Amino acid sequence: MLEELKEANEYILKKIKEKDFTILQIEQFAKENNIPIITKEVAKYLEFLIESYNVKKVLEIGTAIGYSGGLIAKILDKNGGDLTTIEIDEKRYHIALENFRKMGIEKRVNAILGDASEVLKNLNEIYDFVFIDASKGQYRDFFDNAYRLLKENGVIFIDNIMFRGYLYKEYPKRFKTIVRKLDGFIDHLYDNYNFVLLPFGDGIGLVYKREKC
Repeated sequence: MLEELKEANEYILKKIKEKDFTILQIEQFAKENNIPIITKEVAKYLEFLIESYNVKKVLEIGTAIGYSGGLIAKILDKNGGDLTTIEIDEKRYHIALENFRKMGIEKRVNAILGDASEVLKNLNEIYDFVFIDASKGQYRDFFDNAYRLLKENGVIFIDNIMFRGYLYKEYPKRFKTIVRKLDGFIDHLYDNYNFVLLPFGDGIGLVYKREKC
């Protein structure tokens, strides 16, 4: 969470009441095992976009333990859609599969175990919506490969793009390369795409793929 918005986010979080028992279990597991998942306010915005635009085909890069994927697939189950999600960590991949099963949406999910940089090159389906939340140092590569799979009028949602606020304040030296890459990536998006950067959660980037004339 960006510190400048901490109080506003705390207010919003108090208003969000999650009732799904499995989702609550996943949140608790992530907290106890220090596994990063999207924040609740970002999750609500993600759900809002997918439901409002009646999205049917979603590509997720970074399954982790199935938290965001589960939220997405619940909506897609109502829409008659499906989710393709990619995870590189085998342990987290299997935990996600079990969570999808518990939520009763496993038939809506095509979960792939592998390195997204390689998996994306072999995908040929076209998606309405892409959600990126994986290795920050590879965001540009993930985006470039996912953009070709995005339909016209589709959206790419990039989470954690401002990386704990390190893009504009002092950061540990070990993150120098990631910060440099993300900063250049944001410049690239502003210069070449229909892009907006939103300063909540840990920074959200949205790219809209314009319809060709």
